Amino acid sequence: MAEVFDVIVLGVGGFGSGAVYHLARRGLRVLGFDRFGPAHDQGSSHGETRIIRKAYFEHPDYVPLLLRAYDLWAELEAESQQQLFWQCGLLLAGLPDSEAISGARLSASQHGLTIQNLSASAAEKRWPGFRVPDAFDAVFEPDAGFLKVEDCVRTHLDCAVAHGATLLFNEPVVSWSSTGREVRVRTATREFVAASLVITAGSWAASVLADLKLPLQVLRKPIFWFETTSPTYNLDSRMPTFYFEMPADVGHVSNVPQTFYGFPSLDGQVLKVAQHSGGEPIADPLLVDRQFHDADVRPIANFLQACLPGVRSCPARHSVCLYTVTPDRHFVVDRHPEFSNVVIGCGFSGHGFKFTSVLGNAFADLATAGRTDLPVEFLSLKRLRV
Repeated sequence: MAEVFDVIVLGVGGFGSGAVYHLARRGLRVLGFDRFGPAHDQGSSHGETRIIRKAYFEHPDYVPLLLRAYDLWAELEAESQQQLFWQCGLLLAGLPDSEAISGARLSASQHGLTIQNLSASAAEKRWPGFRVPDAFDAVFEPDAGFLKVEDCVRTHLDCAVAHGATLLFNEPVVSWSSTGREVRVRTATREFVAASLVITAGSWAASVLADLKLPLQVLRKPIFWFETTSPTYNLDSRMPTFYFEMPADVGHVSNVPQTFYGFPSLDGQVLKVAQHSGGEPIADPLLVDRQFHDADVRPIANFLQACLPGVRSCPARHSVCLYTVTPDRHFVVDRHPEFSNVVIGCGFSGHGFKFTSVLGNAFADLATAGRTDLPVEFLSLKRLRV
């Protein structure tokens, strides 16, 4: 006989952990599935840290969601008695008309956010570990910082269980179906029934939602930790997180535009840096190459030599993350076009984790009420013509 729940969440990584927490917090009978273990390293929500910021250069429409996300992270910290967010600020650097600089200024202007505009020389004087190209502008956002990614996932899951959620790990889902009034989810050995289903399957979203033929592309994205030669890069030296938008041929980094991001050193020995642009398309997330290759690190090493000269350009360690990107690099947050009791969250395009608190809440709204007061309309499936 099938086990019965109010809501089932398929995939409890970053976004699914947020969804299962907010559903359980409302007193619902919630079941969460994942094909891997809790806070695993096979998808998109691992690698120690993620930047969180308010002056969102990707689009001003994200800002109201971010303001609520900050509140919900603070609530989760209070409930769990764990620090998840470190406010160390964010340094953006790029040409005045670059997406990062112009977009952050636009969002800050439209939403009354605090940012500080700096020249390249002023940024270098304030943070002597950086070398900022002369033609660049810099924007510092003091309210930004970073989240501890695995701790956030575990805390969402632990608090969900404390509120009564059931979690099943290392149990892949074989199929799901919906009548519009109930859903059925099957594994190799069991069947479960619920009133609604939330699908937050990460890089497996396209296969789980094969009927929709979603235009999603999965990218292999290596991340690296490099040794530092100066305490100026340490968190306790007021080193911020950073994002550099490098145009072609500036600093001899590349002949095509590149973007790079990184974090202060948390242990005084290594700091994490990665390339946000680019990425190798992969057909099967289960078969991604997780080995180190010289070609992976070459553009980052060039960037470090140009802009962070006190960081050794040979990595001390690495990991491989996955981006699941939409054509416009904006998220998908919506209900299934055929089944109103199936909620979809996918295509977070390498900039989603900071939203897992607030969109977890939105998924809970959509699964229980069919609507949400959170401003997610601009993330609907309609724009992708699905």
